[in-house]
Amino acid sequence: MRKRPTLRLLTALLFTMGLVAAACGTDDDGDTNDTGTNGQNGDAAAMPGEGVSVEMARADWSTGYFQAAVYKALLEELGYEVSDPSQNELGPTTFYPALAQREYDFWVNGWFPLHEEFFDADVPGGTASDFISPVGMQIEAGALQGYLVDKATADEYDITTLEQIVEDPELNAMFDIDGDGVADILGCDEGWGCQVTIEDTIEENGWSDSIKQVSATHAALFADAVARVQDGEPTLVYVWTPSAFITELVPGEDVIWLGLENPLPAQEGAADLPEDQCPADPCEMGFVANDIRVVANNDFLEENPAAAALFEAVVLSVTDVAIQNVEMDAGEDTQADIDRQAAEWIENNRDTVDEWLAAARAAA
Repeated sequence: MRKRPTLRLLTALLFTMGLVAAACGTDDDGDTNDTGTNGQNGDAAAMPGEGVSVEMARADWSTGYFQAAVYKALLEELGYEVSDPSQNELGPTTFYPALAQREYDFWVNGWFPLHEEFFDADVPGGTASDFISPVGMQIEAGALQGYLVDKATADEYDITTLEQIVEDPELNAMFDIDGDGVADILGCDEGWGCQVTIEDTIEENGWSDSIKQVSATHAALFADAVARVQDGEPTLVYVWTPSAFITELVPGEDVIWLGLENPLPAQEGAADLPEDQCPADPCEMGFVANDIRVVANNDFLEENPAAAALFEAVVLSVTDVAIQNVEMDAGEDTQADIDRQAAEWIENNRDTVDEWLAAARAAA
């Protein structure tokens, strides 16, 4: 296992904390409520979910496991019987139509606007958007994503934008990993929103003859990217935050974020990042900062006002999620570890958590 120097972890976490301001995110607590958590309105009010079984899913990217564990534990404090989300791990293309058909009740891994296109999926009786809704604002504008290029190559050839790699035959050849004559982006799993956006960006810009996305398991592709950077090989890889990725490839130290001169219209919006991390001016990254939100079946929300109110109230810190991701990346990655980390986070934030639970009980 590679050791992760403390300085690199600190650098990455400081970067993550900066994302909140850069992307206009928020760490504000949820709404307060005076009902309390001791059931002043009776046992039924204290445990509004008692006797209700909830089918919960989670996304098939590990950086969302922590949030799923937190929400599961909070619902259980309200008396709900919640399925193990690790047994219902799905990609967006599978999850959203299934949610619309009430095969699942909710997940906490919606990314917006990245996942908006999945709401247009055809399902019996209409489209998915007729039956499902995003709820609350778990992390507002705190999910940053884009393309990283190794800093050594970027510095040597003065690379600041993806267009330079696409349009310069010499650079294009340098980033051609498999020798097929086009540059390679180590990208996303098939069916993820980022995979679709990258493909659409390539198509809309007419780049199909110059660059392509390598789609496979992102964790494996990222591991390949880390090895290539360590070996001094030109490397182009997609990543997102909050995550532990930037503790392996630190922006401004190992890599830089690339700008895009012509992002998709839905992805326009420059990030306010330090020049050493994103030297493009403006720092258009090809992806706007996303909101991470709960997405639930409408019938479930109507039937369970306490759960709906909880989903509206919960707000998580992008920094706290990133710190847990670092712990998970360092080896504390079993489901037992993740459940323990969630339980510790809840107890460390008990005053705020109790306010959320009080709001849920009041709604019931």
